[in-house]
Amino acid sequence: MAEKVIITAALSGAGTFKNNNPAVPYTPEEFAEEAARCYEAGAAMVHVHARQEDGMPTHDVGLIKATHDAIKERTPGLIVNLSSAVGMGKTPEQRLTQIIEIKPEMASLNTNTMNFGMLDRKTGQIFVDYVFENTFTMLQDFGKAMEENGVKPEIEVYDMGGLDNTLLIGKQGIFSGPLNYNFVWGVAGGQAFRPDAFMALYHALPENSNFTTCGVGTEEFPCIMQSCMLGGHMRVGLEDNVRMPNGELAKGSYELVACAVTVANLLGRPIATPAEAREIMGLL
Repeated sequence: MAEKVIITAALSGAGTFKNNNPAVPYTPEEFAEEAARCYEAGAAMVHVHARQEDGMPTHDVGLIKATHDAIKERTPGLIVNLSSAVGMGKTPEQRLTQIIEIKPEMASLNTNTMNFGMLDRKTGQIFVDYVFENTFTMLQDFGKAMEENGVKPEIEVYDMGGLDNTLLIGKQGIFSGPLNYNFVWGVAGGQAFRPDAFMALYHALPENSNFTTCGVGTEEFPCIMQSCMLGGHMRVGLEDNVRMPNGELAKGSYELVACAVTVANLLGRPIATPAEAREIMGLL
């Protein structure tokens, strides 16, 4: 039988708002409802950036915990993956404290300092220009803190340098296996999706590691297909892309999960349950 594929739903991000798609959740109740729909559609895990009531991203531990707990209360079996990148201008302490205090099963671990902007994809006009800071010391300290608190890192790779940074810092013996990587495509400041670039990352992975992938906008669909074909996993959701393949606004992240399920079915990959995903990713 083909290997099980894990589908993750990224529900909100830090830069997607209701004016982009009205289905983007803001409140703990909205997150819980959307997470439950994604689970029913086939997701084993949700990735979460909590929001203030006005929709702005937050590092407030109380708000993040309320969102995390609302999801777990509504759908107890679902894996909740919290972000350690909680919005622009946050200090390393603000980014990490909420992970240590809440102790989710998994959290994102970013791997290199990079441009991270918002630009018009047709004209190149710059709307938001920001440097996303992730130093070697932060990669080390965040990684150690997650492992010490029983939080499995999801290692975010925006280019080959990010993967190499992790392998270098990993020589300290920080990370417990299996390593779980997420290849991110299409961020303005990261690399665009190219099948050959995907293969370069795939071949550079350390042995016995897992990989998933996600892509911004229309890059979401081809990159998850390639990941699924190679035996990897898939992430979709309104954080990355607010539209269906036909260009219509998605009714929610759950509709994008349904697209990923279709891809898996076409490629003969059974969908992993949350329990199976925990075993694959070493969360047990």
